[in-house]
Amino acid sequence: MRPTVTVERPKRATSGHPWVYSNEVRMDAAAKALPPGSVVTLADAAGRALGVATFNPHTLVAARLLDRDAKTAIDRDFFAGRIGRALALRERLYDEPFYRLVHAEADRLPGLVIDRYGDVLVAQLNTAGMVALEPEILAALEAVLRPRAVVLRHDSTARAIEGVPDETRVALGAVEGPVELRENGAVFLADVLGGQKTGWFFDQRENRRFAAGLSRGATVLDVYCYGGAFAIEAAAAGAQSALGIDRSEAALALAAQSAARNGVAEKCRFVRADAFTELQRLLDAKERFGIVFTDPPAFVKAKKDLGPGLRGYRKLTRLAAGLVAKDGMLFVASCSHNVGGEEFAEAVRRGLEDAGRAGRILRAAGAAPDHPVDPALPESAYLKALTLALD
Repeated sequence: MRPTVTVERPKRATSGHPWVYSNEVRMDAAAKALPPGSVVTLADAAGRALGVATFNPHTLVAARLLDRDAKTAIDRDFFAGRIGRALALRERLYDEPFYRLVHAEADRLPGLVIDRYGDVLVAQLNTAGMVALEPEILAALEAVLRPRAVVLRHDSTARAIEGVPDETRVALGAVEGPVELRENGAVFLADVLGGQKTGWFFDQRENRRFAAGLSRGATVLDVYCYGGAFAIEAAAAGAQSALGIDRSEAALALAAQSAARNGVAEKCRFVRADAFTELQRLLDAKERFGIVFTDPPAFVKAKKDLGPGLRGYRKLTRLAAGLVAKDGMLFVASCSHNVGGEEFAEAVRRGLEDAGRAGRILRAAGAAPDHPVDPALPESAYLKALTLALD
């Protein structure tokens, strides 16, 4: 029989929010003694069941709701049902099996992220609850998709908060070297064992498609290029040339291989450098580009970093805007979920002002539709992206 955790302030939970915070829970001796990741029944002070959740007595988000029916069994069939539903949605969105298959709370599987690379799946179990349920998750993936391999990328900062150790391992099958994926008509290689996150950033798919359509005949600069997606898709769409900048030698090597696979190696050049240092060098050299892409890692990983992070986005915009030719284009993005859309837009505005540039926002966008957002958890809409035409 499952333990019961009492929610003394249930208003948030009953209004549809998938999280229960520690200050909303009766954190008595029994609750504190529960192992992190325990599956529990949530109930209000009157004993009325609120649902079934995973529970961690040591974190700010103490409970993460799995189902509002407290009688639901959390087993292989439960996960198979949720994963199957997520799969059906992605198959309506995309013709090829390369996408974010499960996006945590938005797919009613809090703490679980799964990216699909054809018959290879890469999962992030980011909470103690999902770690405890790993056998059921793996069994469900085998039942629904019968993958050739499943990689567990347990190296996110969220796991440290949850008190579970980092690790990367192949839980099913074997992976030998980079895996191939297709996006917007281009072919890429992703390092699912050693690359950032799960090896690729599917969230920028639609933004890359839009930006590539603006690149015909232009010279392109792709800052924080990682696997070269913006640069390569722009080159494939008719850009005159593309320069990619990143600090990861391994990522740049894969970018060069991907450029060759797409027949644009002669247009693409990839340089290992610190982004801010190289942008300043290019400015000093009076280089100019028809379109500049900036897709940095999160500058604001915690709320305490908000001030410095916003200054970082402002500086990045100033440097990048200075490199945009007259009547050229600038793409700027933030994946920091602690930065609001208005805050990011203001940092970009100030950066343009610092650069002495004016422009118009052509498109404000978020993540691709395989990264849905739970309406009760709007803060999970982490990605902000602006495409601007500069005067």
